[in-house]
Amino acid sequence: MKNAQRPDQLHPFIFEQSAVRGNFVQLNQSLFTALEHQSLPDALKSVIGEFAAASVLLTSTLKMQGKLILQLQSKGALQLLVVECTSALNIRATAKISGELNGPHLIDWLAQGQLVITLMPETGEPYQGIVPLEGDSIASMLENYMLRSQQIDTRLWLTAEGNRAAGLLLQKLPQQQESDLDCWNRVQHLAGTVTAPELLDLEAVTLLQRLFVEEDVRLFSGREVQAFCSCSQANVSNMLQMLGLEEVQSILQEQGSIEIQCDFCHKHYVVDEEEALALFEADNSLGIKH
Repeated sequence: MKNAQRPDQLHPFIFEQSAVRGNFVQLNQSLFTALEHQSLPDALKSVIGEFAAASVLLTSTLKMQGKLILQLQSKGALQLLVVECTSALNIRATAKISGELNGPHLIDWLAQGQLVITLMPETGEPYQGIVPLEGDSIASMLENYMLRSQQIDTRLWLTAEGNRAAGLLLQKLPQQQESDLDCWNRVQHLAGTVTAPELLDLEAVTLLQRLFVEEDVRLFSGREVQAFCSCSQANVSNMLQMLGLEEVQSILQEQGSIEIQCDFCHKHYVVDEEEALALFEADNSLGIKH
């Protein structure tokens, strides 16, 4: 059965008597919905697909409630790639390019790039890690980041094709008791035999049985992944208030109204002069100067 006929899901699993855990994800409708209003080259959509799969895999390893943001920043043709994934496994993604994407591979589009991972919990302070890009694939870049910044052994296998993407993650948890000391080395080698069609097409139980036929694996219930954009009229209003009255008045004088388009879902917001100035009336009544 093709995964186009199944819901987009993340499947957590563990290897018994070891410190190794894993996640397997397949994206189809969620990826299509996240990108359907964005005019991007197919090659770039595949890269976004891999990043989206990776974001879901990594988010599901976190204990916090909030969201994880993966950003690829560069001075090359690919200037910015952003994928957000919430703890509820809602995703959105976008990218900005300058000129043509020459060359078939991600590294061909990058120059002086860096990887930024931001954790934004619903309560508490956000955390951000920034590292230079190391590796020639999304998987290797993220593996290097996890080892360097989080000191967690992590392996990723990612693939994307059209509007589909899939990924497999293995992690060795530090300071956890285990009786099978060779498990990490063994399962890394076994997972390394996986093919792109297997990741994209096989059900979770079939894939794990095929890769780890002699291992003691426990597969947990799947979690649904959906596309969701958090943009809203309220967020637009907050952004205008952060700009300040003087800047808002300047835009209104030049354009008559304020038009904003969401980079992710491309929803269009229009704020007229009366609505924009009303955002500052409450502050003005309190004698607050902008």
